[in-house]
Amino acid sequence: MRLALDEARAALATDDVPVGAVLVDADGHVIGRGRNRREERGDPTAHAEVEALREGARERGLWRLDGATLYVTLEPCAMCAGALVNARVTALVYGARDPRAGAVESLYQVCTDPRLNHRLEVRAGVLEAECAQLLRDFFRRRRGR
Repeated sequence: MRLALDEARAALATDDVPVGAVLVDADGHVIGRGRNRREERGDPTAHAEVEALREGARERGLWRLDGATLYVTLEPCAMCAGALVNARVTALVYGARDPRAGAVESLYQVCTDPRLNHRLEVRAGVLEAECAQLLRDFFRRRRGR
């Protein structure tokens, strides 16, 4: 999660919301990294999770990322949770909950929905306070408080 926090902090340089993600294979090797780049790239799909999945798929040469674990600083949204399911990621570890857009546990349970063809192991709250504080500080600065 510390590596994901490093990615989140790097997003601040482009005024993107500081969310970072790291994809690790079953042997513990980092195969993908991502951070929010929506502002930087003008791309609404440039979320940290999607960036890490894309890099991991390129590294593997496959779209299937079974055996991999994604570490991300914020609970994934519906788009990202769906991407995790579709990529067949084995596990998700996230820091801060997202009561407004979280689609893993807060609003929806996309990653564990038994109606879908794949489910992930989910662990929430890892370095939650640090992940949440980074986001609070960003939005406080953005709102000028």
